[in-house]
Amino acid sequence: MKPTGGGALYATVGGVSTALVATRVLYPSLWQDLRYLWISNRASKQVTKYLSVEPPITIVDRFLHQVQLQPDKPFLLFEDEVYTYKDMDAMSNKVANFFRGEGYRCGDTVAMLIYNVPAFIWTFLGLAKLGVKMAFLNTNLRTKSLLHCFKVAEAKALIVGQGVDLFEATLEILPELQGQGVSIWVQGDANPTEGILLLDEKIATSSAQPIPFKFRSSVAGNDALAYINTSGTTGLPKAAIYSYEKATKSSFMFTFAGIRSSDVVYVVTPLYHSSAFGVGFTTVIEHGATMALARKFSASRYWDDCRKHNVTLLLYIGEMLRYLCVQPKRSNDRDHKVRAALGNGLAPGVWKEFQDRFGIRQIVEFYGATESNIRLMNITGKRGSVGMISPLIQNTTPCPLYILKVDLETGQPIRDDNGLCIKTQTGEPGLLICPISKAVPFQGYKGNKELTEKKVLRDVFKKGDAYFDSGDLMKVDKDYHVYFVDRLGDTFRWKSENVATTEVAQVLHDMQGVDEVNVYGVKVPGSEGRAGMAAAVVSKDTRPDLSQWYAHIESRLPSYARPLFLRLTREISVTGTLKQQKTQLVREGFDPTQISDPLYFRNDDQKTYVPLDLDLYRRIALGKAKL
Repeated sequence: MKPTGGGALYATVGGVSTALVATRVLYPSLWQDLRYLWISNRASKQVTKYLSVEPPITIVDRFLHQVQLQPDKPFLLFEDEVYTYKDMDAMSNKVANFFRGEGYRCGDTVAMLIYNVPAFIWTFLGLAKLGVKMAFLNTNLRTKSLLHCFKVAEAKALIVGQGVDLFEATLEILPELQGQGVSIWVQGDANPTEGILLLDEKIATSSAQPIPFKFRSSVAGNDALAYINTSGTTGLPKAAIYSYEKATKSSFMFTFAGIRSSDVVYVVTPLYHSSAFGVGFTTVIEHGATMALARKFSASRYWDDCRKHNVTLLLYIGEMLRYLCVQPKRSNDRDHKVRAALGNGLAPGVWKEFQDRFGIRQIVEFYGATESNIRLMNITGKRGSVGMISPLIQNTTPCPLYILKVDLETGQPIRDDNGLCIKTQTGEPGLLICPISKAVPFQGYKGNKELTEKKVLRDVFKKGDAYFDSGDLMKVDKDYHVYFVDRLGDTFRWKSENVATTEVAQVLHDMQGVDEVNVYGVKVPGSEGRAGMAAAVVSKDTRPDLSQWYAHIESRLPSYARPLFLRLTREISVTGTLKQQKTQLVREGFDPTQISDPLYFRNDDQKTYVPLDLDLYRRIALGKAKL
């Protein structure tokens, strides 16, 4: 007999309730997955709309649309200066008209060596209105590295921003640039120098008339908008091809943090990098928002700037939030309008401390790289996770991700008897990869094609397939949350075990009196693999309790992962995007004749770290010390 009336209603409600309970048990992440897919698909439809027309709708077109829509709205807040969309349009028109008059055309390349100042933005927009490609040069580079980046880009001209140090860096490579017939333009009040042209006076007298679309009408979605040099921790930088398509896709990343046109996004990392440029700058344009720009990151001024500019969204990277947390606490730590932060590289411990102290409701951690075709977004708030690869997401996304078993010595995937790669098990660290396809292309680097080919894995799951090699070790838990483990080159082996520097660093960060730490492996004569070593910055006016540190480490790390050496230093060297640098530390090792910082050796008999002097160093080098 069928239930009728109220019985039918109760049966329906009961059935729905049972289904909901079953869903929570069998697929607890379903609603989070559906939310992620809804946001992602909505953004993807807009991206497809922009890129499917000929010529495509680019970030330049989106900027001009916002100029028409809200010309008097603040586009850029910089210190005490305010630039509206109309102001920035006029300044970029001046740049475009001048360089058009100098003979620059769509497809040409111009290099930019400019700090985080408004001139970076109007110079970029002006050149982009002509369809000119730009090579963003890292303002920290000098001589050989700087010249390398310029040569790889095959630029016709170099625009140098205001700053004595940038001008001096240019003078150092001036003969080589002149030998290539390069035009060099300098912004600001530089002293007239033979072979260097002053740009500001030319721009001031240039026309602000709009730039005809036909000047850039031949641009395609996969064309390079810019070359962004990776800030890698080793070797010479590589010029990643940053296409119009990638810029368009990046401009929607803040949708996962609920961006609105009324938002003010605070950008403090260098505009020459894909985070500030691709995620911050393009996002502001796409959504008609406002960008508050800082010359550089300052932990002491950060929240004052947020209050001054009424910032609502933060863009973070690397160690930035850790630096904020080690600042002295203030009574107005929560006096701000910030509701969300989006970025990458946030350690789990810092995540909690940052939210608790500053009252930030939402943190969206993402994973990606300048050249990568991979994107992961954590919208669940799961601390430490960079996103999810649940079955539903894997089967509906154009870029399913996989984690492979890998040989840490060679950096190569482990293959089966058929020569194919093997996926890891739940919780097992492995190499993150993504298929390369038209939907998720990998364009690689300009210049040496071998650099691009090195990032491509072939014959992964079947003969002839191709995947992007992230170079990162990741792992997935039972609930499909993905966690960054380490850079493949940073993980080392000691006592026949794998040591992930990131995991060790997280433990050491929790030690009393430690502000910052960098973990790496060093060679020990006569020993296999590399021994763990940590460079630590100690809090001001704090005296390290080495016995307490030993106990902390012993209770939280297996024996093989406990650092054998400690180095107490005043600062940790980082790249312009706040990524720790290890190369010099590894090169110096634990040799007291090469290092002026205090060094310590782990003494398991005394259960503490003891000073590492020249006598102890020699005993270790001769194999006479217990390791």
